[in-house]
Amino acid sequence: VQLQASGGGLVQGGGSLRLSCAASGRTFSAYNMGWFRQAPAKEREFVSAINWSGGSTYYADSVKGRFTISKDNAKNTNYLQMNKLKPEDTAVYYCAAFSFPRYKDYTQSQSYDYWGQGTLVTVSS
Repeated sequence: VQLQASGGGLVQGGGSLRLSCAASGRTFSAYNMGWFRQAPAKEREFVSAINWSGGSTYYADSVKGRFTISKDNAKNTNYLQMNKLKPEDTAVYYCAAFSFPRYKDYTQSQSYDYWGQGTLVTVSS
C-alpha cells in the first residue's frame, strides 16, 4: 500500500489542523493505521493509532484529549484531527500502516510496514 499524508501547515497556538492520509490499494479496510511525528533533533515518536475496524484507538499522553484519529474505509483515508495545538506539537507528521499480525504494538514504529512521506506542522506561540 502507498500512503500520502497531507494537511500540514502553519497555525497559531490553540488552533486546529486536520491531517489526512490517503492510501492506495484495495484492502485499506484491513490495515491498522498510525501517526508518528519527528521534531528537529528529536527521535520519531508515536502520536496516535487506530485498528483496522476503527473500533480501537490509541493516543500518546501528550495529545490525549486534543487529537482524534479516525478511519474512513470507504474513502481509503485516515484522519488526525488536531485541536488546541501547542508549539511543542511542531514536527513532521508521518502516517503509517500495517495489516498482520494484529497483535503488534500499535505504539511502536517497528510494527508498521508502510510509511507516508510526512507533512510538516508548525505551531507558533
